[in-house]
Amino acid sequence: MRVLVVEDYPPIRKAVAKGLREAGFAVDDTGDGEEGLWYATSNAYDVVLLDLMLPGIDGFTILNSLRAAGSGAHVLILTAKDGVSDRVHGLDLGADDYLIKPFAMEELLARVRALARRAYCVKNPCVVVEHLRIETAAQRVWCGPEEVHLTPREYALLEYLAMRRGEAVSRSDIWEHVYEFNSDADSNVVDVYIGYLRKKIERPGRPPLIRTIRGRGYSLGASV
Repeated sequence: MRVLVVEDYPPIRKAVAKGLREAGFAVDDTGDGEEGLWYATSNAYDVVLLDLMLPGIDGFTILNSLRAAGSGAHVLILTAKDGVSDRVHGLDLGADDYLIKPFAMEELLARVRALARRAYCVKNPCVVVEHLRIETAAQRVWCGPEEVHLTPREYALLEYLAMRRGEAVSRSDIWEHVYEFNSDADSNVVDVYIGYLRKKIERPGRPPLIRTIRGRGYSLGASV
């Protein structure tokens, strides 16, 4: 899943971005409010981590602008301001969750995973598609009783398809949600990684799990 981190304190921003990337998320990050608003309105993010005290534009203004523009991105506010009035104001403006600094990275990752699942109306952290089982919290995958070992990029692609299982997912949607803004990957990288996944999760004698939908993209599992 793709996450935007808008945090002006470099040590926190770098640590959070690093932790998210190590957990398999595609991450864009900035310490400037105006640039953060540009990122948030110019790209498709599953979750936005938003500090309140920012140079240029404050976090409340960014949040208000996002919701006014109709953005459905899930917003997790990160702030040292622990007053009830600030939390209420942020939630009333359309924030989905609130985390007070200092925080444990483990808790932040759990909250981000929960918001990412909520974006696709998935509450169960274990996603099952036919004989495939994906444990999103542990980022582990099984085909029947056999565990399948995936690279971080393979897992990110599979999880995104699983969150939209049964749908035709376009290459552009995959690119927007799985890869970072400054990614220098080749244009055919989606097709290449679809091929890698097929080799690892599909089994002889079983129908293919990943189907190519002509002119529309790919579908994991039976199409709706």
